Amino acid sequence: MSDAFISETISITGHGGDEIEAYSARPVDPGREIGGVVVIHHMPGYDIQTKEITRRFAAEGYNAVMPNLYHRDAPGASPDDAAATARAKGGVPDDRLVGDVSGAVDYLKALPTANGKVGVIGYCSGGRQSFLSAVSLPLDAAVDCYGAFIVGEVPEGFPLKVGPIVDKAPQLSCPLLGLFGAEDKYPSPEHVAELEEALKAAGKTYEFHSYSGAGHSFFSVNRPAYNPEAATDGWEKILAFYGKYLAG
Repeated sequence: MSDAFISETISITGHGGDEIEAYSARPVDPGREIGGVVVIHHMPGYDIQTKEITRRFAAEGYNAVMPNLYHRDAPGASPDDAAATARAKGGVPDDRLVGDVSGAVDYLKALPTANGKVGVIGYCSGGRQSFLSAVSLPLDAAVDCYGAFIVGEVPEGFPLKVGPIVDKAPQLSCPLLGLFGAEDKYPSPEHVAELEEALKAAGKTYEFHSYSGAGHSFFSVNRPAYNPEAATDGWEKILAFYGKYLAG
């Protein structure tokens, strides 16, 4: 098995048959069939930090792809400008998100090294979108990193046109890992508890971890909210979870 991997910008077929930009990272010679991971970027956009996360999954032995959810809104723009344009439009519509993730899943399953298993992971707004994907598509594992507004109402003036989707918990297609900051407000510990109760009531398989002293975006290495202890342990939890559900 080689430790080399390929990372590149590609096009995938997303919602409505649209060709959208995506970032792919995959091992060159895994020596076996491997699982795939769809990485859903955070609200700040399709940026270098989330590309680094995508490459991390390749280095860990997974085929990974991150669709640019803002490609239609501002093709070719910088991550900051594209994110601002998308926010001004109310964010990514839920049906478009599901279509784009479905296209990313199809891309991963078509790779010659694919074992047919695909998971999804999302951060911030992407955490909610990871849950949305898992209640809308047949997946093998889902990770929600501090996804806001799965539960709870959106505060006045919030730029994204989103609403709670906790009522979709009975439709969850796969095990769910949730990683949260105990000091976060969106989602708050109360929001996390409400989501947990919904999953319990629906008889779903889930695993939640909340980190004391951590707030929102604790995985974001380029932001003041970065919490090395929580992020390091979170990565260990993610890799163990995917190792259980996405392995050959």
